[in-house]
Amino acid sequence: MNLHKKKKELLKEFQDILPDNLPNELPPYRMHQHKIMEEPGSKPTFRAPYRLSPTELVDMKKQIKYLLAKGLIRPSTSPYGVPVLFTPKPDGSLRMCIDYRALNMQTIKNKYPIPRIDDLLDQLRRATVFSKLDPQSGYWQIRMADNSIHKTAFRTRYGSY
Repeated sequence: MNLHKKKKELLKEFQDILPDNLPNELPPYRMHQHKIMEEPGSKPTFRAPYRLSPTELVDMKKQIKYLLAKGLIRPSTSPYGVPVLFTPKPDGSLRMCIDYRALNMQTIKNKYPIPRIDDLLDQLRRATVFSKLDPQSGYWQIRMADNSIHKTAFRTRYGSY
C-alpha cells in the first residue's frame, strides 16, 4: 500500500475530527486566555485601511459577513484599528490577513527560551513515527482575554470589527 493511499484512508477514518471549516463559535473560557501586553506609554495603534482591488473588496465583504455570522468577529468602536490585506491561497482563493505589525511593535515580547535544535533532535532520535498537525485556523482556537479584545480591532471601508 502506498503512502498516499494510507493518508487517504486515515483522513477518511478520522473525518469526524477534522473540520472542513471554521468553528461556529469562539472557544470556551479556559484557565488561560491570550493577553496582549503593551510597553508602558503605548498609544492605541490606528492605521488607515489599505487600498484594495475590486475583487478583494468583494471577497472582504463576503469574509466579514461570514465571520460575523459565525460570531468570530463583532463590530467595534475601539480606538485601535489596523488595516486588512489579502494573500492568495494555493487554490487561488484569497486569504484575509490583518496587519498587526504596528501593534506587534509595541507589545512586550515573551522571553521564553527557544529550544535548541540539537536537543530536540536528541529527544526524537529513537522515534519511528512522526505526525504533522495542521490546525486549521488555529488562531480561532484560543480565546482572547476580555481586556485585550479592543486591541485586535481592524478597519475596513465597511466598518471596524
